[in-house]
Amino acid sequence: MTPLKKDWVNVFGPLTEMLGLQVRMNVQRKCVEIREKLVLSRRVQILLNPSALGFDVNDAIALLRLDDLYLDSFEIKDVKTLHGDHLSRAIGRIAGQDGKTKFTIENASRTRIVLADTKIHILGSFQNIKVARDAIVSLILGSPPGKVYAGLRTIIEVGFLSDHWIDNMPNLVTFTNIIVSCFR
Repeated sequence: MTPLKKDWVNVFGPLTEMLGLQVRMNVQRKCVEIREKLVLSRRVQILLNPSALGFDVNDAIALLRLDDLYLDSFEIKDVKTLHGDHLSRAIGRIAGQDGKTKFTIENASRTRIVLADTKIHILGSFQNIKVARDAIVSLILGSPPGKVYAGLRTIIEVGFLSDHWIDNMPNLVTFTNIIVSCFR
């Protein structure tokens, strides 16, 4: 509820202006109260769930507007059962120093990633989520970040990601060089 409370001003606008709803946040009960129209209930969930999970409000609005964006969530224990320091190291490998690894995976796979303790949430197109999830699973299983970067670089160079993304990339070589500089 904390991320939603932090960005409530930004969430409130789209709910009232775009969807035409009457909404309020009840802080004592830790819930959002909506004078609901049945037709819009699913769209409200699509807007509020990513915000509550920790995504930026603009990402949640993009999820509402675009049909080919999805949200995937999983826990580290779904991949491998880890405890104590091993779990901390796995989370550290995913985040990287100063968030560098997470940032690189986001940029290479064109997704948004939220690390919330042992839960991982990925927002993007289906194919891009698969690329990001594979990279994160490799890190959880113990692969060094350099090996994961090399795999991401191969995917970018071969062009496995969605055609929409490649069409909107003016210069793939420049983007690859940016990612290579992030790896160093």
